[in-house]
Amino acid sequence: MSRDELHDVLDCVSGVLIRCFLFSFALLLLWFLFFLLGGEQGYRIHSQWFDLSRRDYDLLSYYGMAFMKMSAILFFLFPYIAVRLVRRKIEKIG
Repeated sequence: MSRDELHDVLDCVSGVLIRCFLFSFALLLLWFLFFLLGGEQGYRIHSQWFDLSRRDYDLLSYYGMAFMKMSAILFFLFPYIAVRLVRRKIEKIG
């Protein structure tokens, strides 16, 4: 694989990773807005299906948001940074 092809592949991979990261944070923001604006309605719907107190529902939502945020950072942002660092190192070498 030539250097130009490697640059193209790394650019493509980094583009996909940053888009996935931004999409996951947009989804997280949407989840937060739904929780903020329609939390009571969501609680009523879910409490019919499951035996949940309001506190349990809130905790599950917050833990879910935290898990999604950490997953986005771990699986999309860190690999994006690593790919960009590799690309920069390849440019410096030659």
